[in-house]
Amino acid sequence: MSHWFAAHDPVAWWARLDPERVALVDDARDRRHTYAALDEAAARWHALLAQAGVAAGDRVAVLAGNRVEQFALLLACWRAGAMLVPLNWRLAAPELGPVLASARPRLLLGEGRFRALAEAACAAGDVTTRWLDLDDDAHLLPGAADAPAPRHVDDGAGYLVLYTSGSTGAPKGVVLPRRQLVANAVATTVGWGLHAGDVGPVTTPLFHTGGWHVVATPLWHVGGRVVLFDAFDPATFLHAIRRHALTIAFGVPTQLQLLLERPEWGEPLPSLRLLLSGGAPCPDPVIARLAAAGLTYRQGYGLTECGPNCFATTDARAAAEPQVVGHPVPLLEARLVADDGRVVHDAGEPGELQLRGPQRFREYLFDHERTAEALAPGGWLRTGDLAVRDARGAYRICGRRKELFISGGENVYPGEVENALLALPTVREVAVLGVPHPRWGEAGCAFVVPRDAATFDAERFVHDARERLAGYKVPREVHVVDALPRLASGKLDRVALRAAWERARA
Repeated sequence: MSHWFAAHDPVAWWARLDPERVALVDDARDRRHTYAALDEAAARWHALLAQAGVAAGDRVAVLAGNRVEQFALLLACWRAGAMLVPLNWRLAAPELGPVLASARPRLLLGEGRFRALAEAACAAGDVTTRWLDLDDDAHLLPGAADAPAPRHVDDGAGYLVLYTSGSTGAPKGVVLPRRQLVANAVATTVGWGLHAGDVGPVTTPLFHTGGWHVVATPLWHVGGRVVLFDAFDPATFLHAIRRHALTIAFGVPTQLQLLLERPEWGEPLPSLRLLLSGGAPCPDPVIARLAAAGLTYRQGYGLTECGPNCFATTDARAAAEPQVVGHPVPLLEARLVADDGRVVHDAGEPGELQLRGPQRFREYLFDHERTAEALAPGGWLRTGDLAVRDARGAYRICGRRKELFISGGENVYPGEVENALLALPTVREVAVLGVPHPRWGEAGCAFVVPRDAATFDAERFVHDARERLAGYKVPREVHVVDALPRLASGKLDRVALRAAWERARA
């Protein structure tokens, strides 16, 4: 095993080279943290972990909103050989209890506002651990000089455990190895052209990989600056792009749509050189409006188990074919596999996307069975996503393999249908599921959030859909809803949507 991956600590490196360079800006508290200050905070937390008896391989759980302390804790766990486990504070205690039982943390840190939730979750999961309050117990932190030397472990050692959102079943603890952080940072900075002058935001919760690895750890790798937000608010974020001179930004499609709906949208954003989207394909109408504003847009792809920045493209290719995610980033391999296990070589033929490289996760925590299910022979990760590759080797994501349905013998990809329907002027949001149909086997069911519920006409909606889609792709059922259910990551919660459909049919 290589020890370079394992030993590389970008914040400590920049703290030595350029200590006064700003590493992190806390937007809500209007505080700037230099690389030296962040490095010192990490050392103090490392000292505390050592005093608490945290050993290599132990888990340190944290139940908190987006706070600077979480980044210092990640670095401290890296140096201690331990694993940080950011917990989803949006969960109810009966949901959080099994997560804690799975993680078995040596130490649980959190904000006072979440202590009651933590205690109830520990009771639900029959977990006994020490609680340390990030606010009231901050005075307990030792000095940086008390920190032991960083522990040397191999590059396969875990440093972060992120629990999946559970959109496809019970949450799983994704163990990310040290090589993942460094490989993703190197591949992202090369593939996306990031540099020390870039400034990027963190708006997503830190219990998701996006908060850590879409822009934060790659930017620290090259000495860039990260701006931390408590949460995503479109008005605040638009103002912050100008105030912090953000050069890159990331958002899921829903967030981009919210930005476009702000009355101040259209005002110049001169610093912003690259706008990225992920989590789901971005609708063409949204992309068109971003382009009309003169912004450079790229569609991204990744997942907790790999990357999360897995593909790269050029500005020219992104402008010409915005739904194409591009070529695999450096260090990462990609292939497509048909249902019969055959590796797909022909351009345009869909298959399950499989990925392999140092950006891949190590395992699901204490779950060998589901780890084995996720990995194909040769170390390939089964992503569960369908994709196609063009003649030049560039990839386009079609949607989740489990979401595909067959109507009258024809494959239907909900994402493709949703993208077409979002172009209709009466539609604000839409989601499509495959549901049983007596004649066609399966057919589409559309859940529509209209722009004006009072004037929305379902028959007209279907008529307009037929002008944009083949007949077998047109939804046979239409349900008008006030909002679509979403996970904390902003992704559509298709499990909740199907449950709503089943309740309506009962």
